[in-house]
Amino acid sequence: MSTLQTLDRGLRALDIVSQRPEGISVAELAAELGVHRAICYRIVATLEAHSLVSRTDAGRLRLGVGAAVLSSRFEPQFLHGARPVLAELADRTRATAFIAAAEGDECVVLMVAEPTDTVLRVGYRVGSRHPLNLGASGVAILAMRPPGSREPESVRQARRDGYSVTTGELERGAVGVSAGIRTEGHPLERSVGVVAIEGLDTDKAAGAVLDAAQRLARLVTT
Repeated sequence: MSTLQTLDRGLRALDIVSQRPEGISVAELAAELGVHRAICYRIVATLEAHSLVSRTDAGRLRLGVGAAVLSSRFEPQFLHGARPVLAELADRTRATAFIAAAEGDECVVLMVAEPTDTVLRVGYRVGSRHPLNLGASGVAILAMRPPGSREPESVRQARRDGYSVTTGELERGAVGVSAGIRTEGHPLERSVGVVAIEGLDTDKAAGAVLDAAQRLARLVTT
């Protein structure tokens, strides 16, 4: 696929700036992009005009308020597209379906869908938080990260299987199955899964969860 070189350079510049908490000079950015400094100045001027980058008092570049505005619009759009996928997953598994995200050392629930044909439901609420290393949702997210020497066996197993299964870690008797939403290049650190108190066929649930994870990844990458 052909790309517009100037736009490509601008987006690459924005990505580089975003990875430098201390900021980056124009000269350093030009070197990273592999372009002449004069070209880099024009790229930066365009990004500044749209408030996507700003300068510190020392002249170093950092993300501007425009980048924060764009970022804040991602989650509502993603969750809007995810809603029918999650509803279908809940009905397919007859279990409470959810999307969760990593926030520091915690896992937070972003969206929940309940099956339409069951009476017994798990109290997994939007905004619920728990340690990232407990529960299928957090373990699935940790399994997408590079292997670590001190990670628990549950994370290593989830990395091998492509999904995680936990029992009773967050609520007595609750069984959870979750898979990471895998995106190329920029890790999303989101997972999708289901949880039920009893009667969950974890093998069938795993297949449904993996299918949902792939569909959700396509919302971001296509």
